[in-house]
Amino acid sequence: MAKNHRQPYAVSRHAGEQTSAESWGTGRAVARIPRVSGGGTHRAGQAAFGNMCRGGRMFSPTKVWRKWHVKTNTNQKRYAVASSVSASGVTALVMSRGHRIDKISEVPLVVSNEAESIQKTRDAVALLKALNAYADVEKVIASRKIRAGKGKMRNRRHRQRVGPLVVFAQDKGITRAFRNIAGVELAHVSSLNLLQLAPGGHMGRFIIWTQGAFESLEKVFGSQTVASVQKHNYTLPTAVLSNVDITRIMKSEEVRAALRPRGPSRIKRPFTQKKNPLRNFGVQVRLNPYAQTLRRAEILKQNKKYTHKNQKTEKLKRRPSPTSASKKFLDILHSGSEPSA
Repeated sequence: MAKNHRQPYAVSRHAGEQTSAESWGTGRAVARIPRVSGGGTHRAGQAAFGNMCRGGRMFSPTKVWRKWHVKTNTNQKRYAVASSVSASGVTALVMSRGHRIDKISEVPLVVSNEAESIQKTRDAVALLKALNAYADVEKVIASRKIRAGKGKMRNRRHRQRVGPLVVFAQDKGITRAFRNIAGVELAHVSSLNLLQLAPGGHMGRFIIWTQGAFESLEKVFGSQTVASVQKHNYTLPTAVLSNVDITRIMKSEEVRAALRPRGPSRIKRPFTQKKNPLRNFGVQVRLNPYAQTLRRAEILKQNKKYTHKNQKTEKLKRRPSPTSASKKFLDILHSGSEPSA
């Protein structure tokens, strides 16, 4: 929506092309870009027309038939305005926008209808000071800076923060009283502007309501069941959830009682790990289930072989060994001669 106030701009259709220039053609050891005709001046012979040339036109000259505005559905704009009005009553959102409301008595801030009859600016300032809302105006005054860029040459020399928004129901002089206070903006309750309620797209504008304006909100927007008086056949959208505090819902006893206890933490690898089935037996069994049967047969065969070998060894151990040599062998050994036949 902020784009809809832009004004079309473009360069002149003849800019950079208001000269008689022709190309010299080939064979002159210069580029074939058109060159200014004539002589007796530095301009003669210089390149022209191209976007790379001094004094030439720009590349793709801007046109006024650009798409300047963006259409927004009426129902969406009404929904956004209603949401912004609702957000202005949330203290946390108002403070997050930077408004100085530490000493404000309440949010939303509603004053009596007598404020609509204020004629002088000094009385308006006195009212803001009595409401402890003038600190937001002082913040705006301190934030006034010179704009960076060429905007300061185009009637946008200074930039500053936004202050409170005063919403009224009847103009009995209130617009003249508040319009010269830095950062203060005014709006009629029947024509609220979304760009004022949510500057920069951020909801939570500090709004000072008059009593009549605050009481007229239901006539302007209606409710979930009653249609609006001013907007034809319009009702406020119904919330999908009765309680939008999801954290409170998840931590409630009813939800926690229905949840399963938390299991062990499991970290999932961010990539598929390549495993060698010749080395990893689990992967090999997944690829070839018969590999487990072969492995079992090999183990049984190996156990049978070792069992047979162990039995043979035990049998040899149980064979009785000679304890002493015979008398005949000892005689031959001592005599040192061969036995006679």
